Amino acid sequence: MSRNSISSPDGVGDKSADVELRRHRTVQELAEEGGGEVPEGYICRKGDRAASAVPLVDVPVIDLKLSASPDSVSDGELQKLQSALSSWGFFQVINHGIDCNLLDKLRENTRQFFRLPAEEKHIYARGPNEIEGYGNDMVLYENQTLDWTDRLYLLVHPEDSRKLHYWPQNPKSFRIVLEEYTTRLRVIVEILFKSMAKSLGLAEDCFLNKYGDTPMMHTRFNFYPLCPKPDVVQGVKPHADGTAITILLPDEKVEGLQFLKDDQWIRTQINPHALLVNVGDQMEMMSNGIFKSPVHRVITNSYKERISVATFCSPGSGEEVGPVEELINDTRPRLYKTVKDYYSIYFKYYQLGKRPIEAVRL
Repeated sequence: MSRNSISSPDGVGDKSADVELRRHRTVQELAEEGGGEVPEGYICRKGDRAASAVPLVDVPVIDLKLSASPDSVSDGELQKLQSALSSWGFFQVINHGIDCNLLDKLRENTRQFFRLPAEEKHIYARGPNEIEGYGNDMVLYENQTLDWTDRLYLLVHPEDSRKLHYWPQNPKSFRIVLEEYTTRLRVIVEILFKSMAKSLGLAEDCFLNKYGDTPMMHTRFNFYPLCPKPDVVQGVKPHADGTAITILLPDEKVEGLQFLKDDQWIRTQINPHALLVNVGDQMEMMSNGIFKSPVHRVITNSYKERISVATFCSPGSGEEVGPVEELINDTRPRLYKTVKDYYSIYFKYYQLGKRPIEAVRL
């Protein structure tokens, strides 16, 4: 599979009945019913199925404290960062300033929410034509192969745009912990954007300025129930993010995330208190293709439930996104158009089973 590959929407057979089933039952409910079978709508085409053996690799690790240092100590860390962004498109962040106890609380709150009775979780159910709220894979096109996951999806910034009726009141600490985590992430995002700019010899506010004054941050709490057929069902189908960057708090014990690098799927090692950062399409555009937005997926398993918390960081909806002028020259011509609403393009191409970034490539 090439780096530009993405899971195709072409399903096998008529899944309309399964799609209707999906609207009424969560994946967690399907898993708890047992029986060793999954609805056909979740079964991948043969070409999209995960290989049984995927190598475990040591991905780049960036010390955020060092990269933000004002002295020469940061130079080596910035070089590591630039290499990670251009060769891998993702890396782990240590010394990020978030207390380990807060990360553990966030994971525990995630688990507690998904353990609530179904009727209580459905209080926060995603409404018609909404992306926020509790549910499972959104149906974006007919005959779509569905992800084996349930999700709680919340806009966390800007604060005045939050829809608090989707924010759980149980566990009781959920809102407090999410608020504190979001506040800390905003600091990390600013440091990362400045470090990413400096790694390319740009003014440190270069990417921040393109990010805009009112950027969007959405946090998605992911729950992957046991799957009786992990060889033919995926937790999340292969895709690249439409964000500027995505920050992931992975499960501290259970693997599942895989990236496509050099046409080969790889597994990432687990560091319980590191954050995993990956480039999104909009940062690839801003860097004029120097930083890479990697294709990734989540696999399922039949022995252990898995959770993760992903925060998607994107420019505000009114911001124009395109290559930084300083990164366009005779040896590296402009590779992408400048667009104002990338997400409208993203979902249109995603529905067609194409890499959305191809729509803005010159």
